[in-house]
Amino acid sequence: MIETYNVPHALVHLFPSELVNELRIDMSFRGKQIFKWISIGAQSFHDMTDLPASLRQSLAERFPSLYTSTVANTFIDKQDGSAKLQIKLYDGTLIESVLLVDTQGRKTACLSTQAGCGMHCAFCKTGTLGFLRNLESYEIIEQYYHLMNNFGKPNNIVFMGMGEPLLNLPNVIKAISIFTAHDGLQISKRKITISTCGIVPGILELAEQHIDVRLAVSLTVADDTIRSQLMPINQTWNLYTLKQALLTYQEKTGERITLELPMLSGINTTPECAYKLVAWIKGLQVQVNLIAWNHVDELPYKTPSSKELTDFITILKQHNINVVQRAKRGRGINGACGQLGRIKQE
Repeated sequence: MIETYNVPHALVHLFPSELVNELRIDMSFRGKQIFKWISIGAQSFHDMTDLPASLRQSLAERFPSLYTSTVANTFIDKQDGSAKLQIKLYDGTLIESVLLVDTQGRKTACLSTQAGCGMHCAFCKTGTLGFLRNLESYEIIEQYYHLMNNFGKPNNIVFMGMGEPLLNLPNVIKAISIFTAHDGLQISKRKITISTCGIVPGILELAEQHIDVRLAVSLTVADDTIRSQLMPINQTWNLYTLKQALLTYQEKTGERITLELPMLSGINTTPECAYKLVAWIKGLQVQVNLIAWNHVDELPYKTPSSKELTDFITILKQHNINVVQRAKRGRGINGACGQLGRIKQE
């Protein structure tokens, strides 16, 4: 028997005028008040002390919670201060969101855009789950509020959690519009990054729409044979097609692109792979982020040695390529890159 669920009345994705219509209230300025309260983390209409008591009570009876999702579990990495939330959606689906904290105390919210993932990247735990469904814009936004209410307001947002953001682009764009709203959270677009495995139509759409957020591409390796083995998406849009899309993106936006390389010992860490990357990058303005593979029990890969990474970095720097080795954060709670998805459906 197929279970059915009532779609909830979501509010966090609505602008002031939309809130007025959804809540059926007469005075437009009330929509601005409610929008502001939501943006500072109010979880109930009872929290909105500048609304008349009768209105608060009426709205609270109709909407007992401002959120459609709940936090099912919380995990804290005692070594680096990172945190992971397991969030239960209205239909019982579980997703994960992560808060990463750097050495300066800056907080980055790593948000999911899909439940599961259909990209099946061989080195990623989330890919083993398969695709369940796209997240609605309010389900993306609520992840941010859950993180904020538990750990303080994040400084940055990266769409690098579960799923492929560019396959749920309308809901991602809607979420970004709420995050950056002048009378709301006021997060700068320069502090928001969309990460993709290489969905070419989505990259071109971002270029056309001038969303003005940062773009990161999980490249992994500049070798079509190896990339197709590790990332099946390369069989649809190969390295040549991907590069042409990135050139178009840079021509239209003028923005530097971040290339993410999860490093797998003995597979994409060789000098040959480094030189192929140097050749592929020519003509692009990029920063390369190297991410030592984060261990997943079920997968057959190994984290590279320090020497493998150092030798790879040396080759890139010899060719004047900006390269950074990403710090290891969130590993202790399986919240690092490629580790999300250690969940059980209730």
